[in-house]
Amino acid sequence: MKAPPIQSAPRLPKSLFRGYSGVAVVADENTFRHCYGKIKEQLPPHQLIVIPAGEQFKNLDTCRTIWQQMTDAGLDRHSVLVGIGGGVIGDMAGFCASTFKRGMACILVPTTLLAMADASIGGKTGIDFGRLKNHIGTFALPASTWIATGFLDTLPRAELRSGFAEVIKHALISDKQLWNEIRNKPLEKQNFRKLVRHSVEFKSAIVRKDPRESGLRKVLNFGHTVGHALEGLTLGTAQPLLHGEAIAAGMIVEGHIAYQKKLLREAELEEITACLLGLFGKVEMPSAERLLPGIGQDKKNKGKMVLLALPKGIGKAVYDIPVSEAQIRAALGYYRERQT
Repeated sequence: MKAPPIQSAPRLPKSLFRGYSGVAVVADENTFRHCYGKIKEQLPPHQLIVIPAGEQFKNLDTCRTIWQQMTDAGLDRHSVLVGIGGGVIGDMAGFCASTFKRGMACILVPTTLLAMADASIGGKTGIDFGRLKNHIGTFALPASTWIATGFLDTLPRAELRSGFAEVIKHALISDKQLWNEIRNKPLEKQNFRKLVRHSVEFKSAIVRKDPRESGLRKVLNFGHTVGHALEGLTLGTAQPLLHGEAIAAGMIVEGHIAYQKKLLREAELEEITACLLGLFGKVEMPSAERLLPGIGQDKKNKGKMVLLALPKGIGKAVYDIPVSEAQIRAALGYYRERQT
């Protein structure tokens, strides 16, 4: 897929909506308050759909609300759904559009670092099912994606930091020089325009080669097998983990598995661990007995074999690496015992 343009301020050309029979816009409560007004005048007449904010609402019930409002507005499969928001909005807008009347177009306007650097690129859509992340979904590329880094100014630090986990992941699996540039620099000193561009170009190139994740694209899941299982366990709790917080912990655990398999040297594992713990701190790591069922449901697995994407040194990655329960338990122990 072609990498989308990156702007400072959002500029949606009128020609973007030419040919569509109708337009709906979906935003959550936060992006409606902070972001919708910045592009409202650039949009044609539209049906506005505002949903609750948060991963806990990324489910079938919220999709029913979106589908119902589009139905009530008389939209058809020649219409377009515009998603304004972070990864949750992008995943749900893409999923609802790809299934509404067997498929309508979707335009994404990502407003978080997580969405700009990762979730809006590649055409993965989905919703959570129970406590399983993105368990129901489709592959459906958006008609277009419009990235404006000025939206990052609307983010609280925790959300900016959460998205930075995906930026770190991309550096670890693709660019050792970039990793060395960012690993000792405070969050506030990072050049996010440059980092978003790197992530977008890297991920777009991967998706062009493997659009449906049959091989190479799996490397993008480093940290996500353990991270998604961890994040899923906190869904619906009083203090759910942000996606990046869970993925940061997942990269440490899976980094240790790479070390066990002699794919990472001890010094490289230490670099990764020190950086991620310094930025994210430690989360409460559940027992292996609680995590293993979620790990066993990961979409990259084959049969009962858990297959991971792992770094091979810093700057490269491999995929479909089988791991044992003993290796997972050892890596979880490493995380629990490690001091910040």
